[in-house]
Amino acid sequence: MPVIDEIISKIEDWKGRNISIQALSGGLTNTNYKVTVDGTPFFVRVPGASTELLAVDRRNEYFNACAASETGVGPQVLYHIPEYQAMVLEFLQGTTMSNESLNAPGMPARIAAAIQCLHAGPRFLTDFNMFRLTDYYLGICKQREIRIPEGYPERMPSVRKIEQALAVRPLPSVPCNNDLLAENYIDDGKTLRIIDYEYSGNNDPCFELGNTCQELHYDEARIVEVCTGYFGSPAADKIARMKLNMVMSDVGWGLWAAIQANISKIHYNFWGWAVERWDRAITKMDSPDFSNWLEIVQN
Repeated sequence: MPVIDEIISKIEDWKGRNISIQALSGGLTNTNYKVTVDGTPFFVRVPGASTELLAVDRRNEYFNACAASETGVGPQVLYHIPEYQAMVLEFLQGTTMSNESLNAPGMPARIAAAIQCLHAGPRFLTDFNMFRLTDYYLGICKQREIRIPEGYPERMPSVRKIEQALAVRPLPSVPCNNDLLAENYIDDGKTLRIIDYEYSGNNDPCFELGNTCQELHYDEARIVEVCTGYFGSPAADKIARMKLNMVMSDVGWGLWAAIQANISKIHYNFWGWAVERWDRAITKMDSPDFSNWLEIVQN
């Protein structure tokens, strides 16, 4: 019996009902389904293989998804099938966003508002730290002899400089999604809803803001708009903090992509993504602005 059928068989409320199953595309670590029960759609999330190597904690994901749902930004968690580490979620009726749609006028302010709402919600179960995750990913790559883009170890001193600079005047941590690429936003016509809490945890809000700006390829004007929408003004220290975290987004998630290129069964050019992200990180670390950002966040 396929896993999705086994999961559905565990839900007592659905027994004897008219059920149809549709596989959904787009997931980079999981298999996702639209399951319609007597005409009502549900979203079923089935974890992918070997995601523990990516530091995904399914207990943390479930707890945080439930917490995010309380804010109205995350979808409701309707059922949890722990033996399969699967969740049944509210099926959000809306438009899955893209880089193009989120670069439209007014979108950076809407993103800031959605993130503000999530960050004001209940604390998450565990903390998220991209510096420690980078160390972990490097260890996995060394242990399993996974190919990584050239120059990673030699650049770790620059990564340590970022960590030390951000620690001088730390911001209080807040519940963050930490993986806000375009497809993790859904526009329901009123609010930008935020989905996918695999990497969620309490974190520096500027990592969340910087990460999403990096994922969406935001230019300077849009970065400023996100910062202003979230903090109320484009303060130089917050902008610099976001930009250093944009570098860390590429450093950490670039290693994630390298590991996925080795373990994932999903048809996607993970290696090309790893190289692209690493090249972008190097460009920023080599730019004259890098030392300025380090200085600004400390003063």
